[in-house]
This record gives sequence, C-alpha cells and structure tokens, in this order.
Amino acid sequence: MNTGTGAQLVETKKPILGWMRGFWFLMGTQFQNAFSDNALKNLVILLVLAQPRSEGERDTLVSLAGALFSFPFILFSMLGGWLADRFSKQCVMVGVKGAEIGIMLFAAFALFFHHTALQLGAVFLMGCHSALFGPSKYAVLPEILPLERLSWGNGILELLTFSGILLGTVAGGFLASSFRENLGFAGVVLTLIALFGLGMARQIPRVPAANPACGMRINPFTDLWREIVRMRLDGELWRANLGNVGFFFIAALVQMNLVLFAHDILQLNETRNALLSAALAVGIGIGSLAAGMLSRGKIEYRMVLAGAGTMFLSAMWMGVNGVSLFLFVTHLVLLGVGAGCFIVPLTAVLQHRPAPELKGATQGAASVMSFVGILAASGLQRVLRMVMTSEKIFSLCGCMALLIGAYIFWGRRDSFAGKINGESVS
Repeated sequence: MNTGTGAQLVETKKPILGWMRGFWFLMGTQFQNAFSDNALKNLVILLVLAQPRSEGERDTLVSLAGALFSFPFILFSMLGGWLADRFSKQCVMVGVKGAEIGIMLFAAFALFFHHTALQLGAVFLMGCHSALFGPSKYAVLPEILPLERLSWGNGILELLTFSGILLGTVAGGFLASSFRENLGFAGVVLTLIALFGLGMARQIPRVPAANPACGMRINPFTDLWREIVRMRLDGELWRANLGNVGFFFIAALVQMNLVLFAHDILQLNETRNALLSAALAVGIGIGSLAAGMLSRGKIEYRMVLAGAGTMFLSAMWMGVNGVSLFLFVTHLVLLGVGAGCFIVPLTAVLQHRPAPELKGATQGAASVMSFVGILAASGLQRVLRMVMTSEKIFSLCGCMALLIGAYIFWGRRDSFAGKINGESVS
C-alpha cells in the first residue's frame, strides 16, 4: 500500500487484453444497476403516494422506502468489500446480478398482490444487492483499465450512473402509470431488465482474486474501524475519503432541500419538481464526463478545487431571494457540473491508492461512510429548516463545498497534477 503523502507510486500493471470491450460491458452493467434500483424504488414510492392514506402515514412510508434502500449500504458494504478481495470481482458481480433476478421476481409477486409491506421488502433487498455490488464495481476498474485511463473511466462511470438514476426514476413513473391495473407486469419488465444485466456482467473480464487467503469479515463495525485506521495512515487516501463523504453529504442536503424549495418557493407541481432533480443529475453527468476527459492520464487535483469553486458560486446564486426560475435552473445545472468535476478525481484516488488485495475493503469502507454522510444530511436538514430559509441552505452547501475542496487541495499544494503511472501524483 502507498503510504505517507503518496508522492511515489510503485504499482505497475499491464492492461487486460481487449480491456475496452470489458470496460463497456462493466459500464452497461452499472447503468442497468442504477436504472433498476431507482425504477423499483420510485415505482413503490409512487404507489404509496397513490393510495388513500393520511398525510402522516404517507410521509412515513415514503421516508421508510428511502431508509430501507439506504440502510443496507451501512450494514453490508464491508461484506461486499470482503467479497471483492476474496473472490474474483467479476464472479461477485455475476452472482449479485443473478440474485437480482430473484429479487425482481419477488417484487413482481408483491406488485401483483398490491402488498405494500412486501414491495418495501423488495426495495430493501435491492439495497442489499447494490451494497454487495458496489465495492467490486469500483475496485475492478483499476484491474481492467490501463492506469492512465482511470480518471477517464471514472468520468464515464459517474455519467452512466447518474443517467441510470435519472432514467430509472422516470421509468418508475412510467411503470406506475402504464401498469396501474396489472402491476405484476411491471415486475416482469424489471425481471427481464435484470436478466439483461446478468448477461452483460458475464462479459466483464474475469480478473483473479486479489486476496484469496483473506479471512471472512462479518462484523461491519469492527471492519469499518480497521479500515478507517488503515486509511488514516495514508494521508492522500484519507483526504480523498473525507472528500467523498463530504460530496455525498452535500449532494443529499441539496437534493432534499431542492424538493422542498421547488414546492414551497417556486410552487412547482410534481412533474416540474422532478425535472429540477433531473437537471441536477444531468449537470453531474456532464461534469463527470468532462473531468474524466480533461484528467486523461492524471489524477487532476485542480479539478477538485475548480469543482468546489463552481459549486460555491452556483449555490450562492441559487440562494438569492427572488431568483428567477431560469437562473435557478441554470445554476442548478452548473452546481451539478461542479459536483461531477469534484468527485471524479477523488474516486480515482480511492481506487488507485490501496494495495491490490485491499481495494475491495477500501471501497466497502468508503461506501459505508458515504451513506453515513447521507443519513447525517437527513438529520441536519430537519434542524436547518428550523433556523434558516431554503435559499440560505443552498448558500450553506456552497460554502461547505468550497471548504472541503480547499482542504483537499491544500494537502497537495506543493504540486498540481501527477501521472498515475509515472513518478508522482499531485
């Protein structure tokens, strides 16, 4: 493992023969994963909203759906990291995608019988599925790609992830309206999509197990603490991890505040409200792709600072009282662009810095901590709403982004960029 400030990189590797084909099958699998997750979750939420319930019961069930999908990432991401280290990451992804077919068949059963509790159970199982899938997905990238293409690959990955989230959310609404009288067919459609995902996962290159002698890790809390201690020995890895947590904390806070701002201040209906979230997702996808292409062959820390600065300026404009809808949407997209530039270099650091046999464990720990950040944002949102307006919350998010970006960049202030496969990293 690289230690200290990480100025020297000793890891070298030859790219897998035909890596481009395997990379695009991995991207297709990830797109399908993000699409299916959000299609099922949004479908269940819309079905809950359509039922004759009290407002309090409705809001509780909607919040429960989000929590049931998120909580498995805290419980099972470390297990996913162990699987990624202990076995071939491709085999893990194929196994998880196979399990998704069973989950979607269960969802089809729950939808056919209009059973809300079972539908929420299916959402929970998809959260478990994605928690186990995530570490292998991220940790396999450095094993498939030539090192100089790692930032580029992460840009594509983030673009397709947010595209999948966006289209999956829209698809959930389409399934809810198109199969209102025959909801079981919606589950069948999701099952067929899962079958397609399994077929793509089988085409990902089968890399060897990174650490086949790794002992089983089943306690998520002690495993997480061990990984935190290990990451703190590598200052660069630790800063990237904190930046990753900060990104998801701010993203969750912005997204929750955006829904309330659109309803209370802009007075938009549900469809136009959802389009604002879509605009943010599009911006993140564009920023991720741009960062990946501009950082080709490098881990480009200037992108972190540029992204943080863009987020700060955009959020400050969004926080102006009486801002027009056009200007608000424009700066919302720019906020997403800044966020994409911010996260791509940090993701590349988290993938590249750990030793090969520890990449899965690192990704598992990073996933757990990012969802802790999301849950913390949920709690803070309630408190902030008591003491400041929605506009000021946007401004606060921009200030936090700038501070986090400055902290990360300050740790590498002696240089600006370094080659992944060369002598130095900045």
